[in-house]
Amino acid sequence: MVFRSLAEEAGLAERFAVTSRGTHGFHVGDGADPRTVAALAAAGYDGSAHRAAQLSDADLAANELLIALDRGHERIMRERGADPACVRLLTAFDPERPADPDVFDPYYSDERAFTRVLEQVERSCMVLLDELGRSR
Repeated sequence: MVFRSLAEEAGLAERFAVTSRGTHGFHVGDGADPRTVAALAAAGYDGSAHRAAQLSDADLAANELLIALDRGHERIMRERGADPACVRLLTAFDPERPADPDVFDPYYSDERAFTRVLEQVERSCMVLLDELGRSR
């Protein structure tokens, strides 16, 4: 959602097909955590329509770029047959170059953690969009 919104603002949305998938079937069909929706709304995004979906083999085969939020997701994508050259960690694009390459999962944390994660996702998506915008 963040990348898609940034691409729309930059007038580049038509260049990208953006989807969101989980590597496991947890919460398929459910909306985003209310704390996520609140953090998104505070930053100007509408996360109310988001529904969880699971990554399929077709997703792995059909996409030129697969962005993983952590090394576990990255490993699962590769084990399931994704071209390793197509799988990247989101934090590889974070200009703050965090020591931990995994985006922190704020699920068991407070609302502030959701805001901090969103800030990291935004930073990373801005750099990713800039790189992809220049390469296409």
